[in-house]
Amino acid sequence: MLQILEGSVAVAEAVKRCKPDVISAYPITPQTHIVERLAEMAADGEVEGEYICVESEFSALSACLGASAAGSRVYSATSAQGLILMAEVCFNVSGMRQPIVMTIANRALGAPLSIWNDQQDSLALRDSGWIQIYAEDVQEATDLHFIAYKVCEDHRVLLPAFVCFDGFILSHTYEPVDIPDQALVDKYLPAFKPYNMLDAKNPLSMGMYATPDYYHEFRYEHEMAMRRSADVLREAGAEFGKIFGRDYSKLVEGYRLEDAEIALIALGSVCGTIKDAIDEMREAGIKVGLLKLRAFRPFPADELKQALQGIKKIAIVEKNLSPGSRMLGAVGLEVKDAINDSSVSVLSYVTGLGGRDIRKQSIHDIVDACREGKGDMFYGLREEIL
Repeated sequence: MLQILEGSVAVAEAVKRCKPDVISAYPITPQTHIVERLAEMAADGEVEGEYICVESEFSALSACLGASAAGSRVYSATSAQGLILMAEVCFNVSGMRQPIVMTIANRALGAPLSIWNDQQDSLALRDSGWIQIYAEDVQEATDLHFIAYKVCEDHRVLLPAFVCFDGFILSHTYEPVDIPDQALVDKYLPAFKPYNMLDAKNPLSMGMYATPDYYHEFRYEHEMAMRRSADVLREAGAEFGKIFGRDYSKLVEGYRLEDAEIALIALGSVCGTIKDAIDEMREAGIKVGLLKLRAFRPFPADELKQALQGIKKIAIVEKNLSPGSRMLGAVGLEVKDAINDSSVSVLSYVTGLGGRDIRKQSIHDIVDACREGKGDMFYGLREEIL
């Protein structure tokens, strides 16, 4: 059913239809409206699962970990400092192979304190062992929650996932959203069947002490599960398309790349602005296209390389910073490694940090810089700092 909804409310409606047994989250801007709406639903009896109130984000994910280990479908949400406070538990969740889904309303990290959007928080935990998928708009943010549960709970995967969407830009924006009927969701996402669980009648241990004789193999199995998750994401995205009419079978999505000489690469809501700027540049005869990354973990290296075949200039629009790295941002490092071709110019443009506006003119300027071979730079710095 098509409705005009705030992004956070649309996500809450999606989570409700996923029928989590346990929800535990701590409010933090700009994620608050998601868990506020879920708390209302729980109080009104619209959510059958248990809503656990806790004193911090660390406690929230710890409660989710225990509930998941006991065989429950679990949900949480957070942003920025809240996610970093959860960091220890994030590694425990993935290491224990618990299929928890958590929404990240992306927000800049302090200090200095910022409540506005960039993607530093989730990308800072890119090595925590969680699947990471990014939404361009509210509809995609809604749909990706159904897909995330489908993939995480698949016994070929058994990993947790971040569903990331840009704080304020999407979390507080009203857009038309098709909220699926519960019957169709139930057809797509069956009841959770744990691979194993804590049970007094069948005792087992999880997350125990591992000596050097075993730890190495645990990490290997974790990596193999992450690699398998790529194909499972494609399968789940294709099945979603057949049922709901919106296909998510690709981990990357191209826009006007067919004859492009320059490709822009980005995550999240900025892709909409980039598409508008590309249309303007195309009218001026500039052959530029976009490759949107829907998945960052697992990183779709082969799919990306295939989509960019023949393109010799690539500009990464980075809404994060990896201080001291040769590409400035985490996305550029991954793209450069995937391309692995000295004849291709891969340049990073760090912009939009702490909520700084990225306008169509910003994209025009980045393309101009890429054409001139100027890159690996902060775009849009205040003049007094130059």
